[in-house]
Amino acid sequence: MVWGISLVLIAVTALLGGAPVAATATALAAPPVPVLSWGPCDGADADGPGDGFECATARVPLDYRRPTGRTIALAVTRRLAADRAHRTGVLVLHPGGPGNSGVDFARNSYDALPASLRDGFDVVGYDMRGVARSGQVECWNDKEYSAAVDAARGVPGPGALHVAVRQGRDFAAACQERAAELVPFIGTASNAKDIDLLRQALGEETLSFYGRSFGSYVGTVYAAQFPRRVRAMVLDGAYDPRRYADVPYAYDAGQFVALDAAVGRFLDWCAQNAAACGFGEGRPRQAFEELKRALDADPVITASGRPATGYTLAYRLMFNINSGKVIWPYLGQALRAAQARQGSFLLSPPSPASFDFLNVNTAVECADRVYPTSKPVLGAVVGAEVASAPLLGPAIGFGPPTYDHNHAPTCAQWPAERPSRYEGSYRAAGSAPILVLGTTGDPDTPYQDAVALAGTLDNGRLLTFAGEGHTAYNRSACVSSLVTSYLATLALPARGTVCADEAPAEPIARRAPGIEVDETRDVIPALR
Repeated sequence: MVWGISLVLIAVTALLGGAPVAATATALAAPPVPVLSWGPCDGADADGPGDGFECATARVPLDYRRPTGRTIALAVTRRLAADRAHRTGVLVLHPGGPGNSGVDFARNSYDALPASLRDGFDVVGYDMRGVARSGQVECWNDKEYSAAVDAARGVPGPGALHVAVRQGRDFAAACQERAAELVPFIGTASNAKDIDLLRQALGEETLSFYGRSFGSYVGTVYAAQFPRRVRAMVLDGAYDPRRYADVPYAYDAGQFVALDAAVGRFLDWCAQNAAACGFGEGRPRQAFEELKRALDADPVITASGRPATGYTLAYRLMFNINSGKVIWPYLGQALRAAQARQGSFLLSPPSPASFDFLNVNTAVECADRVYPTSKPVLGAVVGAEVASAPLLGPAIGFGPPTYDHNHAPTCAQWPAERPSRYEGSYRAAGSAPILVLGTTGDPDTPYQDAVALAGTLDNGRLLTFAGEGHTAYNRSACVSSLVTSYLATLALPARGTVCADEAPAEPIARRAPGIEVDETRDVIPALR
C-alpha cells in the first residue's frame, strides 16, 4: 500500500514538520575562554600535507545552559599564515557530514588552497563535539551496524518499511542507552558557540569561515548567533536552514529527488555514450535495475567475508555521484565490473570507519531536527519519498540508519532532549556579506537550497555553479577565483553570476580525482 501512495502526500505531510519550541531568554554567565597550548599533532606525517600544523585541546561547556559546569574537550589544529607580515586573520575550514573530522579536513585540504589564502590566513580546523578526537559518539557498534547493512537490499521487499521503523527505534534507543550524556549536546547551536569560544581563544575579533555541505549549516547558525563576528563567510553546497531544521520531511523529499535525478542524468549519459560509459549496452537504466536484483539474490562475498548486495551498490553510488561529470566514465566502468562480479569500489560494504561517521551523522541530525512523532505520517511520507526516487530511493529510504535521506525513522522516535538545537532566526542581521554557493545539479544539497539561504540571509550573495556534483569550490576555476578573491579582499562577485566551467566526463585513461570508497574522508579538491 505504501508503494502506491501519491506523491501529493509529500506536499501535504511535509508541512507537518515539528514546530520549534519557543526558547526562553535567560541571563547566563559567560563561559570561560579556552586556553590553547599548541604543540605537535599526534600521528602527524612530517612528509604529508599536515606538515607545519600544530594541535591543541579546547575545553568548552558540555551544556551551554550551564556555561561554567562540565566541559568537553575539542581537538583543534592550525597552520600559521605563511606571510606573517601581511597576515589577514583566521580562516576556519568546516567539513561536511555531520561526522567528518575538521582536523583532518583542514590538514588534508591545506595544499589545495590558493597561495593567497595560505599566505594571509592561519588555517584552523577542529573536530566538532561528538566527532573523532572530540568524544566520538557510538550508538550502534560495528557488529550491529554490519549486521544491519549486510541484511539490507537494493530492492527491498514487503515489510521493508516496518523493518526501517524498527531499526530506527532500536538505533535511537541505543543512543539513549550508550551516549545519553553526550547526544543531547551535539546539536549545531552548541557547535556554533564552540566556534565563537575558539575565536576568542585565538585572540581574534572576527573570523573568516568556509563551510561545505553540513558545514554550511554550521556557518549559517554561527552567523545567526554571532553576526558581528563574521569577517567573511563562504557557505558551499548550502542548506535551506528553516526547512532543514523545522520542516524536515519537506527537506528530505527534496534530497531524495535530487539524488535520483543526478543518478538518472548519469545513466542517460551512459545511454547516449555507450562506449565511453561501458555499462548497460545502451539500456543502462534497465541494466542498473537488473544488477541491483542480481546482487540481492546472489551477493558478492568480499575479501572481508561480508556480502555486497544491491544495497551496497546503491549506498556507494549515493556518495560517489557527488564528484560530478568528471568521474562518470569511472562509475560506468565500476558498474560494469560489478555486473561481471569483479572488483569494484561500488561493491565495498560500509566499514568501521564508515560506522563512526554514520553514528554521528544520524545523531546530530536528530539533535538538530524535530520530526512529527506520528507513525502513520512517518510511513506515508517515507513511502512517498521512496516512490519519488525509484533508482536509489527504496534502498536508501527503507535501509538502516545511515546518511541524510533516511533519518526520519530514527529521528521521529528520538527519545533525547534537544537543548543544543538552534531555534532562532537565520537572517544574521548585521553580519558582513555572506557568499552562498549553489551547484545546479547537486545530488546532495539541492540548488534551490542555496537560493533559499541567500534569500534568507540579510546580507547573502548567491554564486551559481552550473554543473553536476556536490559543492563548487575548487571544482570550477571560475568559482575558485571568485571565492578566493572574496575571502582575501572581501570583494563579492556581481549579483547573478553563474560559473559554467565544469570539467567534462573524461576518457578512462585519465585518472579522475574524488573516487572514494571511504565516505568519511572529506577534502577540498585540488583545482584542475
